[in-house]
Amino acid sequence: MNKGGTVPEPKCAPVDPRRIHAHAIKTAFTYPTAVLNNLITLYSQANLLSYAVRLFHQIPSPNVVSWTALISAHANTHLSLRYFISMLSHPTLPNQRTFASLFKTCASLSHISFGLQLHSLSFKLSLAHLPFSGSALVSFYCRCRLPVEARKVFDGISQRDEVCYAAVIVGLAQNSRSTDALSLFADMRSAGIGSTMYSVSGALRAVAEVAALEQCRIIHAHAVVTGLDLNVVVGTALVDGYGKSGFVSDAHCVFCRLLPDVNIVGWNTMMAAYAQQGDKQSVLELFSEMADHGFVADEYNFLAILTAFSNAGSLPEAQKWLNSMKLHYGLEPGIEHYTCVVGAMARAGQLEEAKHLAMTMPFEPDAAVWRTLLSACAVHGAADMACVVGQRLLELDPQDDSAYAILANVHAVAGKWEQVAQVRKQMKDRRVRKEGGQSWIEVRGEVHVFLAGDRRHERTMEIYAKLTDLMEEIRKLGYVEVSDAMLHEVEAAEKREALWYHSEKLAVAFGLISGAALPGKPLRVVKNLRICRDCHEAFKYMSRVIEREIIVRDVNRYHRFIDGICTCGDYW
Repeated sequence: MNKGGTVPEPKCAPVDPRRIHAHAIKTAFTYPTAVLNNLITLYSQANLLSYAVRLFHQIPSPNVVSWTALISAHANTHLSLRYFISMLSHPTLPNQRTFASLFKTCASLSHISFGLQLHSLSFKLSLAHLPFSGSALVSFYCRCRLPVEARKVFDGISQRDEVCYAAVIVGLAQNSRSTDALSLFADMRSAGIGSTMYSVSGALRAVAEVAALEQCRIIHAHAVVTGLDLNVVVGTALVDGYGKSGFVSDAHCVFCRLLPDVNIVGWNTMMAAYAQQGDKQSVLELFSEMADHGFVADEYNFLAILTAFSNAGSLPEAQKWLNSMKLHYGLEPGIEHYTCVVGAMARAGQLEEAKHLAMTMPFEPDAAVWRTLLSACAVHGAADMACVVGQRLLELDPQDDSAYAILANVHAVAGKWEQVAQVRKQMKDRRVRKEGGQSWIEVRGEVHVFLAGDRRHERTMEIYAKLTDLMEEIRKLGYVEVSDAMLHEVEAAEKREALWYHSEKLAVAFGLISGAALPGKPLRVVKNLRICRDCHEAFKYMSRVIEREIIVRDVNRYHRFIDGICTCGDYW
């Protein structure tokens, strides 16, 4: 140790802190508390926590830095909270770095009540508005699924830096507040605050959720300018953004530029992009290429493979790969893997076999499994099985509005109107309301959101006029409204209006009048729920009338309507 009382920094490989400590003892009779604090940090970084604790207890009068070093050494464990309570009893008041470590711990332990108390104390000490503690508090609220509170904290930070913006952008994106995350990313750039790989990848996560292709391209360009495009985290987020926007070729171009540095997460992301399109051949080619690069397959690789086969309706191959996962790769399939195979069986019309697999797999069937089977019963008109499966689903999730709607429609198709009435009564008794459908379309980088029967848009008159023209045109081609069982008692005119003005139809009409895509290019719409049967039928006819492809990404999968046919094969 030198005369100034500082610990020398290792120049090459990390030095064992015990050697540094021994050197300090040999060369000095006394040394400042700052040196001991640094050593505590070095011990914690080397995962030698017992040495860190022993050294802390040798400090005659530990200061706030000493306590913070000890608390940070035990981050993400209950010990850090206990040390904090001891710190207050001495008494020593925390600084913003102390709070930052504690908020991180509370988030990882899902200790909301302790985190709220910490927030109150940080507010009283006038530390909550500082960038370091404030950004950690934002992350805490976001990880606890409290995005509104996170945004309030962010708005109260006086001097926002790139860390603050990254925390709120990533947090809001993780909480499905995509529009807010993208808006804050734009604010960050307008304020001249630099981007980091976290803020850019967070914005791209938001882009992926809403499939905002133009926003993805804008952020991609920004990443190129800032030199972040070749960062593996940002690059993988770009692959995800393009993939979930339906532009898998663009995703693959980005992916290829990341090679050979891309990690297993990047391979999985690229495979998932092909899988959601049902492109099983490309998924298998990537799987083979990944092995050539020396990567060992994991459960997410197989989830992508099974998803691709399920979406493509390839049951024998799905069964083969599920077995191969266990026999040849030594991986135990999870419930998500079995759900894919159940879906493939159900799609092939093997409903009893699918139900048997659901009942005999080494997991209790969850709501996703029963929902998959219930949707298959609706497609194949299996009303009796739908009753059994629907009951299982509602036992697990009695507030699942889609389950009631599917059950009612299955009974309606079978002409069992008494059962339709029973489903509607059950829904009413349990106070379940249908989730409002939302659809959005991107026009020149701006996302426009529509609800069913929405009249808030500034171009509402033009939208409705265009949609009316479209509906009249497709009726001439043979389109007939596919009524929902929930509209059974509604008058014919009201029923027609209720079906005509669904959110996705309004989005398509707006896309046509606003020039959302160049002539001949696809119109792209995203929906937060499963596309209804009537809209699905209408879009097949619309693709013929407007002579262009219509792409709809619903909560289940992509639908590509081309010349009167959907790539899903009318199964979703």
